[in-house]
Amino acid sequence: MSPAGGALHVPAVLADESAAIGLALGRVVRECWGPAEEGIGAAIRYALEPRGKRLRPVLCVAVYRAILRGAGGPGIYDVACSLELIHTYSLVHDDLPCMDDDALRRGRPTAHRVFGSARATVAAAAMIPAAFVVLDRGATALGLDAHQRAEMAHVLAHAAGASGMVGGQVMDLQAEGSQPDVARLEAIHRRKTGALFVGSAQLGGLAAGAHAETVRALGAYGASLGLAFQVVDDILDETGAASTTGKDAGRDRALGKATFPALLGLKGAKDRARAAAAEAVTALQRAGVHDEVLEALARFAVERDR
Repeated sequence: MSPAGGALHVPAVLADESAAIGLALGRVVRECWGPAEEGIGAAIRYALEPRGKRLRPVLCVAVYRAILRGAGGPGIYDVACSLELIHTYSLVHDDLPCMDDDALRRGRPTAHRVFGSARATVAAAAMIPAAFVVLDRGATALGLDAHQRAEMAHVLAHAAGASGMVGGQVMDLQAEGSQPDVARLEAIHRRKTGALFVGSAQLGGLAAGAHAETVRALGAYGASLGLAFQVVDDILDETGAASTTGKDAGRDRALGKATFPALLGLKGAKDRARAAAAEAVTALQRAGVHDEVLEALARFAVERDR
C-alpha cells in the first residue's frame, strides 16, 4: 500500500485501495442483485458506485496487512465490502426525507431523489443481510473456521446495530434542537460514526488471526480514529464547499444538530481532532503495532478537506 522508494501519500493509497474495493463491490452487486432484482439493484448500484473515501473498508484491509506484514489473501476484499455495504445503507437511510432530507451525496443527487423514497429505503435495507453473506464468504476464503467467522459476524452486528451505529443515530435524532455538552456529543458519535470504525479495524485484525489483546487495541485505535474523522466532518460542514465535500454545506446547522465547532469553536474542534488522532496512534503503539499506513490514516483523518 506504500509507494516504493518514497514517502507514503495517503490520497494515493486511498485511491488505489478504493479502486480495488470498487471492483469487488461490482462483483458483489452482480452476484447478489441480478436481473430478477433489477427494481432494487439499480438503486443499490447507484448508491455504491461513487467512490467516496471508502475509509472503512480501506482501514479493514490496512489493518489486515499490518498484522500479517504482507498482502494476504483476496478474501479480505469481501470482508471489506461488508463494511461498505453497511456504511452505504446507513447513508441512504440518513438522507431520506424522514431523516436529514439531504439532496446531495458524494457529489450527486441522493438515492431517494433519483429512485423515490420507497425504493431507496428497501434497496438500502437489502444491503444489510447481503453484508453478512459477503463477510462470511470472505472469511471462509481466508481459511477461517466457524468460530472465527461467527466472531466476525458478531463484531459487524455490534458495530452496525442498536449498541453501535443505529443506536448513535437514535441518540443524534433525540439531541436535535438541544445543546448537549461535549461529553454527550462524543458519546453520540462514538456510536453513530465510531462504532463502524471500531468494527473495521477489528475485522481486519480478526481476518488476519490477531490475538484478542491486539484486537482490543485495534478497536481503541478505530474508536479514536472515528472520533477524529467525525470532528473534522463537523468542521467541513461549516467550512467546506459542496464542490469539494460532495455534500451541501451547513446541513447540520440547518437541522439544529449539535456539532463540535458549535461547542468548541473551530480552533477547539481542530485541537480535539488532533488529540483523537494522537490517541489512535498511541493505542497501536501500546499494543506493539507499528505500521506506516495506519499511522498515516490517523493524520489524514485530521488533514483532509473532504
